[in-house]
Amino acid sequence: MVVPILLFLLGLVLLIKGGDWFVDGATGIAHRFKIPEILIGATVVSIGTTLPEVMVSATSAVSGHGEMAYGNAIGSIICNTALIAAITVAIRPSKIDRSALGLPVLFFYIAAAVYITVAVATSFFSRTVGIVLVALFLLYMGISIRKALKSPAVPDLKQSDDVPCEEESAPKSSLVKDIVFLVIGAALIAYGANLLVNNGTVIAEKLGVPESVIALTFVSLGTSLPELVTAITSLVKGHGALSLGNIVGANLFNLVLVSGVSTVLSPFSIPDGKEIAGINSSLLIDVPVMLFVMSFLTLPTLLRGKLSRVQGIVLLLIYAAFCVVQFVL
Repeated sequence: MVVPILLFLLGLVLLIKGGDWFVDGATGIAHRFKIPEILIGATVVSIGTTLPEVMVSATSAVSGHGEMAYGNAIGSIICNTALIAAITVAIRPSKIDRSALGLPVLFFYIAAAVYITVAVATSFFSRTVGIVLVALFLLYMGISIRKALKSPAVPDLKQSDDVPCEEESAPKSSLVKDIVFLVIGAALIAYGANLLVNNGTVIAEKLGVPESVIALTFVSLGTSLPELVTAITSLVKGHGALSLGNIVGANLFNLVLVSGVSTVLSPFSIPDGKEIAGINSSLLIDVPVMLFVMSFLTLPTLLRGKLSRVQGIVLLLIYAAFCVVQFVL
């Protein structure tokens, strides 16, 4: 019992330190090349926080369980948006660069349209669908990189009226140091999350916690820990735009990268689940909730150029209701 507790605490320390270095590296790169933080969050940072899910889904696909990617993608998007993003928005609303947010949001809805159309029309994700999703990922990254290279110097927006921006005169670290911080930070987050979840599960089992409770807590939280740590660290450091960009980018990558790679490796059908009026409950509940929470987070923000605390509070209430419904069903 002592060893799991020590490893659990080590995982927590690695998560915190990894998140610190990861955000420092990402913001350092953004400032160096005058790239909006929200764009860095929606590309580089999102890839880093999504990699653990890519590995898990890819491994599941190779072992013949590619269908896990379907529930993992939708569930992660709902959790990222209505829990993680909602917490940061409720605590500290921020102004947003609308021009930088528009691209990942546009691609998310394009990917969602493809994903939902296939789910409703055929209920089967073929290898061709997987290739299309991966192609969307490559196209998004290509346009993002081109946009970043052409992006003029953009001053960082204040996170709120009473939170000052980082001073322009602040000394810049070297590019190599920023990249090293980014890579090592991502590795520490992934390894720390693994230690935390695995040993947390062992501790819970030894304390007699039911498996269903473990699955709803440690396992589900584990897949979202990288995004959660990055969001909290970004918030503490006053980089709300980076946090939002990471969430939107991670949601997009859950559809086009995580699901795309899994489908290419192992085509799958929508998992059989509970039905409502003869229709898979996922199509009636999970998918609409996914679209609504993303729309409620991004569309008002694009129109007003800033987030509001009301958005965060409403999203948290929706997530609580969603969890209750899932438990009842």
